[in-house]
Amino acid sequence: MQVILKQEVESLGKAGDAVNVSDGYARNFLIPKGFAIEANFKNLSVLEQEQKAILLTAEKEKKNAEALAEKFKDVTCTIVRRVGEQNKLFGSVNAKDIHEALLAQGLDVNRKNIVLGEPIKALGEFPVVIRLSAGVAAEIKVVVAAEP
Repeated sequence: MQVILKQEVESLGKAGDAVNVSDGYARNFLIPKGFAIEANFKNLSVLEQEQKAILLTAEKEKKNAEALAEKFKDVTCTIVRRVGEQNKLFGSVNAKDIHEALLAQGLDVNRKNIVLGEPIKALGEFPVVIRLSAGVAAEIKVVVAAEP
């Protein structure tokens, strides 16, 4: 039986894929759980329309993300921290701290989109990548300074 997946199913495919499965698997599991619908002419035409709408939405989101990336191009965040002997930070600078510094500058970014390999534990200037959408990222400078 051929079915159209409504959401990603491990080992079968992602949402929107038309896949062949056994009749029992489709009737007893996929369709009742809402993971798939039967692939008939009506459902296939609806799927095509939805995919076109999804592509248009994704294109708009990418354009918006590219415009937002231009705003982030010259952004520098300064974060002031207490330091101990030999200019070692007490604690570290993480994505939450960078998020708060960006909010103070009027730039709203989801904290989960701030990409830090590991927390910053030293004074200085560091490049930080912000993922804005699939395939679009911006790089900002984060300056960690000592508290006077």
